[in-house]
Parts: sequence; structure tokens; C-alpha cells
Amino acid sequence: MNNFQSSAPQEDTICALATAPGGAIGIIRISGPQTFTVVSNLCSLNCDAVAANTIHYTHITDGTTVIDEVLVSVFRAPHSYTGEDSVEISCHGSSYILNKVLELLMQNGCRMANPGEYTMRAYLNGKLDLSQAEAVADLIASTNKATHDIAMNQLRGHFSSELAQLREQLLKLTSLLELELDFSDHEDLEFANRTELLDLAQKIDDHITRLADTFHAGNAIKNGIPVAIVGAPNVGKSTLLNALLGEERAIVSDIQGTTRDAIEDTIQLGGITFRFIDTAGIRHTDDKIENLGIERSISAAQRAHIILMVTEPGVPYPDIPIRDDQTLIRIENKTPTFQAKHGIGLDNLRQQLIAAAPQISDSDTIITSARHYEALLRAHTSLLRVLEGLHTNLPGDLLAEDLRLTLHHLSDITGGQITPQETLNNIFSHFCIGK
Repeated sequence: MNNFQSSAPQEDTICALATAPGGAIGIIRISGPQTFTVVSNLCSLNCDAVAANTIHYTHITDGTTVIDEVLVSVFRAPHSYTGEDSVEISCHGSSYILNKVLELLMQNGCRMANPGEYTMRAYLNGKLDLSQAEAVADLIASTNKATHDIAMNQLRGHFSSELAQLREQLLKLTSLLELELDFSDHEDLEFANRTELLDLAQKIDDHITRLADTFHAGNAIKNGIPVAIVGAPNVGKSTLLNALLGEERAIVSDIQGTTRDAIEDTIQLGGITFRFIDTAGIRHTDDKIENLGIERSISAAQRAHIILMVTEPGVPYPDIPIRDDQTLIRIENKTPTFQAKHGIGLDNLRQQLIAAAPQISDSDTIITSARHYEALLRAHTSLLRVLEGLHTNLPGDLLAEDLRLTLHHLSDITGGQITPQETLNNIFSHFCIGK
């Protein structure tokens, strides 16, 4: 969990509809210090008297009229999502019922929650760190198995645990340098030599770099893995796109240069979203408009994670640069083994696409947030200065400052901060001074 705690308890009791409107059931969530009193005023249930984590059948009334038969779920602080006393009221999904219950709650002392306020309270009350709070939004926005798994991994604290390990190692390194400074006059005391410090700093930097390197794959998975379909005119690129999508998305014509601008669309394969880009045919032409399309085709290929290079018998593959981090799949269309128009060979192509996608497991930590990526890069930059300083035998006070910056950048991800007291506590808990 995070090390930051709210300086003052949240005094407001908030309420909001926690489910999308229009369903058979609607859930209203209430959280805050007056939750139990407010809800008890609207029904026959005494929330203060019932056990935590229990569900109760009751009626919501306005004092004279029954509004709805409901189920009331009771959660006590600190063992709730927000860390506060909380109640969830499961009502029938009628918009009239839901709005009426919200109206009654506000009349009894609640206010409507601001966007994200429940998760913000969870963070302020130490139930989630910032990276986990961001994972809640990613989980809600997930559109396929891959993005769901990444968000769940982060929400469960896998990323936070790795950062906590790095934080502990950096704190150890900082403590050793602080000891070096504080006891520099005692020549007979040696807490760690520079070689050991250098080795520890290098291992920490390697770990940070590995985490940062996952961002490009994570970003591709989150936004759809870009797949560029390139080739000469009339080899079947648009036909292939339509076949993969299962709809007539791109115009198919025998006239060369029909596709002059990139056409994008997405499909899911194997729980992963692929973003296909149908590009203009690559050939030599004096048509200025077509040349603009060709330039965009080459640009799309440069940005793609996977390139589907399409040709047909007698037509050469286009000569475009391919990077080492790109996957090239060559397709000879209009042959007995592959015919985009008739769906021949498509199943094998789909399997090749899935195999070319970044492979992740439940235990993998994948970075998908640009904020996390930038923080890791800043931490890496600060740690590089530490490594350089250790190589050049820089004084410990200068090294310690860059280490504090590294800790600060990593702490930005989760919302916790290293305090001087923590450094002091670490020193005395791990070392025997004065014996």
C-alpha cells in the first residue's frame, strides 16, 4: 500500500450510481462517515447494528411511500473499497427509482460524488496506491483479454510490489552512503565498498530499464497492435483487409491507385486487438496525389509492429526498410495456398498474427501508462549519474542527492515518498552501530 495518508478524514458522505443506466438492476454506492445513518433513515434496517460484509433485504421509503424493494450491502471501515463505512443499494433498474433514491440520499445529507472520487478516497485512505488506482480506470476501459489481464495484474499490486523491491534496494543504497558520510572520520569503520555499491546500483538500473522497455509492447496492446498492409497496386491489399474484418471496409477496384489514403480498422484475434492499416499501393508514379499516399504507406509501415507484405505471382515485393523490432509476414496472394478473396489461407495468417503479438503471462509486469514510463526514464537518468559517480569516485553527498531523485521519480508512480525518518529507521534496523 502507499505511504501517503490523508491529512484529514473525508467529512462528506457521497453517493452515486455505480452501474450503467438501463439495466435490470442499478447499484447506488454510498461512502463516508454518515453512511449508516443516512441509509438507516430510508429503510427499516439499522446499518449500525448489522454485521459487516452482509446483505439485507429491505424497503426504501420516502417516509410514507415504498419506493423500491432493495438489497443493502454493508461494509465497515477500514475493510471497504474506499476504506470508509460504505453501503451499496441494489435497486430495480428503473431510472425513476434510481433518481428517487439518489434524491432521498441527498435530502438526508449525502452529496453526489465527483468523477473518480471513490477511487480517490481509496487512495487517500491507503487502500490503493496511485498505480493501482490508475489500473481501476484501465480495467473499466479494457476491451480484450490482453488489456484486461494487464490491468488486473497492476490492480493486484504486481507492479507496486516490483517498485517496492526497487525502493527497498535504493533505500539500502542511500543508507550506506549516509553512513559513509556520517562516519567518514572513523577510518576503522567500513559499511560497504564502492564496488559493492556499484554492483547494487547496476542491478537496480537493469531492473528499471527492463520495466521501461515493456512500455512499447504495452502501449501497442492497449491501443491495438499496428499492422500495416503494404504492397504494389492491385495485389489484393484492400481485399485482404476486408476479408480479415469480415466486411467491405475498403474499396476494391482493378484501377491502380484506388487506395490513396490509409484506411484503419480493428479486430480481435486471440484476445488481442490488432489495428490494421490498408495503405496505398507502392509503385513509381508521376501522380502527385498518389505519391502522397505512397509516402503515407511507407510512414505507416515504419510505425507498425507487424508488416503484412502482399504480392501476387510475377509482382515483386516492395523495397521498404524493416527494423529489427518489426515482424515481417510475406503473403503471396492469388495462389492455390492463399486467396484473400475466397478466404483461403486466412486461418493460418491469423495464427501468425497472434504469434507475432507481444506475449504476456499473468506474472509479467507490462507498462501501459505514459506517466509511469516517463517516471521510469527519469529514474534511469538519475541512476546513470549515480553509476557514473561511483565509477569516478564522486563524493557520497553528491551521489546521495541523485539517489534521492531516483527514489522521488519511482515514488511518483505509486504516490509514496521517502522521508529522512525512513532512511534513519533503515540504518538502525539493518546495521549495528556502536557495538
